[in-house]
Amino acid sequence: MLDSVFMTRKDLQCIHEPFGDAFYFGPERLSSRYEADAQARDDSGFSDSTFAFVFEQIEKKTEEGKRVFIKDITHYLAPPHRNPASIAPSLGGAPKRGVGTNGAGTNGITNGTNGHVTNGITNGTNGHVTDGNGAHGHATNGHATNGHATNGNVTNGDAISPASYPYNTEAEPGNPTVVPEEILKKFHFTFLIRHPRSSIPSYYRCTIPPLNKVTGFYNFDPSEAGYDELRRVFDFLKSKGHVGPAIAGEYDGKLPKGEVSITMIDADDLLDNPNGIIEAYCKEVGMDYDPGMLNWDTEEDHAQAKRAFEKWRGFHNDAIESSSLKPRDSKHGKKTKTVEEENECWKETYGAEGAKIIRECVDANIPDYEYLKSFALKVPFKAPGEA
Repeated sequence: MLDSVFMTRKDLQCIHEPFGDAFYFGPERLSSRYEADAQARDDSGFSDSTFAFVFEQIEKKTEEGKRVFIKDITHYLAPPHRNPASIAPSLGGAPKRGVGTNGAGTNGITNGTNGHVTNGITNGTNGHVTDGNGAHGHATNGHATNGHATNGNVTNGDAISPASYPYNTEAEPGNPTVVPEEILKKFHFTFLIRHPRSSIPSYYRCTIPPLNKVTGFYNFDPSEAGYDELRRVFDFLKSKGHVGPAIAGEYDGKLPKGEVSITMIDADDLLDNPNGIIEAYCKEVGMDYDPGMLNWDTEEDHAQAKRAFEKWRGFHNDAIESSSLKPRDSKHGKKTKTVEEENECWKETYGAEGAKIIRECVDANIPDYEYLKSFALKVPFKAPGEA
């Protein structure tokens, strides 16, 4: 939904989830989802996409003269299952001692910092990325390849390793991603989170019939929840001074030169108070707020949304069909259910086994969500039309 808001801005160049290309399909892929399905990788059109290639495409967008806003998923930059990270060969990862040269030179972004990433993925220069984690009902977005059988990892996420990983390259101390800090620090990161009780069931739904035939995700993989990766990337950026220490909404006056506030948006807060949250967000990223950003109901708006979301079919149906972002009323507000009520609801919808899988994944990710939530932007409610 946040990407729909910023796609209304004609002064922005919006890029939707580009790093999934390299993460799932390319020669440096970190995911094993399509490891056993070379045909799916080829059909995707991204089987040659390295991480450097993705950055190069982003850089080309910056050359068009507009500020770039990138929405992406943080865990696309980190090896799954907490496997050790080393720098992607195409991004200049130095070969490990005793290992031959294993990749191209640095091809990353070289522009200055002017962008942000919402939800924690590297943004294109001059943009932001609305990251990650379960902010959109799933933590990991899918793919347009349809009709292939099981994707190559099992229900519980114990999968074969992709042939491309681990890389024979050196790691950067403390860096949980395959992207050099020198590239990461060029971007203005902001973060979007969603409670696992909402995001995990929504993602699970995308991996079972009938929707899996649209998404091309034929099994549920808990490692794609992404909360652990987002927390570790966030902590790394914070420890290096690339975000914080100031927290959006909690500091007075101006930030010291070069400091970027911690701007963490919780999806429930956004849905309850879109005017207040988006206005505050715009302030943090140096952009004028226009209430018209919360409406996208023209033919041009809908065509743009369909183009942006086409690559990850089935994951963004609600966003494609939406036309505005208004405060939730009491009828549609977020009434917290008990654990027992949640379990019963999931059992009715997904069966006993599905409910069990969802519950285990939700519970495993709540601690990371609550940690990130402690940094969330808090602003007074602002009614539509209120000055």
